[in-house]
Amino acid sequence: MSAFAAFARTTRTLAPRTAVVLGSGLAGTASAFTERASVAFADIPGLVPPTVRGHGSRLMVGEWSGVPALLFLGRLHFYEGHAREVVVGTVRTAAELGVKRIVLTNAAGGIHPSLQPGGLMAIRGHLKLLNSKAWRNLASDTAVSQPYSERLIEVILSHEAAAGRELLAGVYAALTGPSYETPAEIRALAACGADAVGMSTALEAEEAARLGLQVAAISCITNKAAGLGDAAIDHAEVLMNAKLAVERMGELLGRLVGERGA
Repeated sequence: MSAFAAFARTTRTLAPRTAVVLGSGLAGTASAFTERASVAFADIPGLVPPTVRGHGSRLMVGEWSGVPALLFLGRLHFYEGHAREVVVGTVRTAAELGVKRIVLTNAAGGIHPSLQPGGLMAIRGHLKLLNSKAWRNLASDTAVSQPYSERLIEVILSHEAAAGRELLAGVYAALTGPSYETPAEIRALAACGADAVGMSTALEAEEAARLGLQVAAISCITNKAAGLGDAAIDHAEVLMNAKLAVERMGELLGRLVGERGA
């Protein structure tokens, strides 16, 4: 029996309803997760190991505070040179293993004035700039894609309100990367309604919705976007500031994993 076949058998026994994808520097949010089995990305049909520092390369199944869940430690990015079908392979794997809901997390730059490093943003929609004509068409085509579950957004906002915290439900701009954006690009994105910017999530969210999964997504704000902060942006800063939101993000993920609704 292959490593993935054995993993799939354990997963179907536990029957998790929710999968969580952890973005850059966010592995620490899973302290409430107890692993029962795991498999390397390299052993999953259709996946390859990530090449980005700060991303793991395993899929685990177990319990999050006693509730069965799938947990992807790492993801694949368009800028690594992968085709769309490979980037969304994690989502397809989750659907094939029987989950009904997927929660995507990412590290993002804050554009909205209220978003500071170490903060969080629930994603209510996204702008997708992932092809060669994206910037050329931006001025005429700024439609926000909304594959995200309104009910799960409300779960997130209600949880934060009960904890005495405010949380922005905003628009995420997905760019190709791997270079960070210029100040001029950030000004253009802000003018089109973007609240945060990153290099993932949009393709995964759209594929999950196409497959009939409920989708929630949360950005960890790891820096002010280019031109809005005092220092140059680098990946080490992203990983360091992601740690500031670990406890809060972990609480939110546990709430979404434990959500009993359809």
